[in-house]
Amino acid sequence: MMKRLIDFVVALAVLILLWPILLFAVVAIVLESGFPVLFRQTRIGLGGREFAMYKFRSMVKNAAALGSYQTQDNDPRITAFGRVLRRTSIDELPQLLNVIKGDMSLVGPRPDVPAQRALYSDADWHLRCSVRPGITGLAQAKVRSEGTQEQRLALDLLYAREHSLRLDLQIVIWTIARLTGKGAN
Repeated sequence: MMKRLIDFVVALAVLILLWPILLFAVVAIVLESGFPVLFRQTRIGLGGREFAMYKFRSMVKNAAALGSYQTQDNDPRITAFGRVLRRTSIDELPQLLNVIKGDMSLVGPRPDVPAQRALYSDADWHLRCSVRPGITGLAQAKVRSEGTQEQRLALDLLYAREHSLRLDLQIVIWTIARLTGKGAN
């Protein structure tokens, strides 16, 4: 209950503080590639429940029809401003709305797409779905996209087993360090 309250208050405060950046991103996306501004994707949350996760659209329209849900380095579907959004993680800010709604937490394993269910054993999937997914998590703070899929899954499961407010604070510190270029170690 305490984590949910912290999530709600912090997400609301960050949205209020960063509204100029959010507005700039909206205008830039519209000018570069039109509407829609938000990308909406079905993800799996707490208890295995599906929800719509939001991000700023960083790819061309109908990008899903042009390739996999996994992006690659120099993916031609990513727009010029989309590269900036991704490099700075500004594309993730609309997920604060998911946090306010209760679909996500600030910290937890990244929410999986339904197809990723096949990557887990039944026991690991149950463990993975026992915590609310997050905007950032242990895998993002430690290895981000440089790690292998197996490393990210192992870190997500480690978080699900050992989550605490103390670990969440450490992950937030590591994430900020990573975003500011100072590393996560």
